[in-house]
Amino acid sequence: MPSRPDPEDLDDMSDLMEADARPVNRLRALRHSRGWIFGTMLFSALISLTASFVLSVDAIALAADPGAELSCDINSVVSCGAVGLSWQASLLGFPNAFLGLIAESVVITIAVAGLGGVRFPRWFMFSAQIVYTIGLVFAYWLFQQSMMVIGSLCPWCLLVTLSTTLVFSTLTHYNIRENNLFLPPRLQRSAREFVDSDNDVIVVAAWLVVLVALVLLKYGAAVFA
Repeated sequence: MPSRPDPEDLDDMSDLMEADARPVNRLRALRHSRGWIFGTMLFSALISLTASFVLSVDAIALAADPGAELSCDINSVVSCGAVGLSWQASLLGFPNAFLGLIAESVVITIAVAGLGGVRFPRWFMFSAQIVYTIGLVFAYWLFQQSMMVIGSLCPWCLLVTLSTTLVFSTLTHYNIRENNLFLPPRLQRSAREFVDSDNDVIVVAAWLVVLVALVLLKYGAAVFA
């Protein structure tokens, strides 16, 4: 007959398994903390604000001299000038980058306040989610126009698209966790389970990989020429 396992061996195995799980649990706890969420939001918004500032300066330079050569005019594919001179770059009658200066300043304020422990009203965070969702859609419309219509890519614009995606994902994560989106109870539970399991991280990472793949499939080695 097979011998019964020694209870002490089982305890040792249980301790080893718990020890292996501790780093993972600590990492997950860190990722779901206010410090990580609002810290990531702040970092991403600062990147987007910097890119928007550079794009604003470039837009002023192009307005003064449409033939000006910008620092990110690298080749026929990677060209801030080609994108900046298109009508899509000034959809509302002024450079889109000015909107970024305004929007990211608000996000930075929210992130800093969140790091300080401020809890905004539910209606405020819901409104922020709606406004930033519109901003995300606008950013991806500009990405699509650059890829499919203009035929050139602006590195600073791509950086804005990346940082906007990260801000949106962290904002959505927080609002789902705090039940700020006024979702039906069943949908709220599903959404909470989704973010608690870190599935939103997987989705965002996969999405960014897809975007990089689309750029490489369309332009190939010309991006690096």
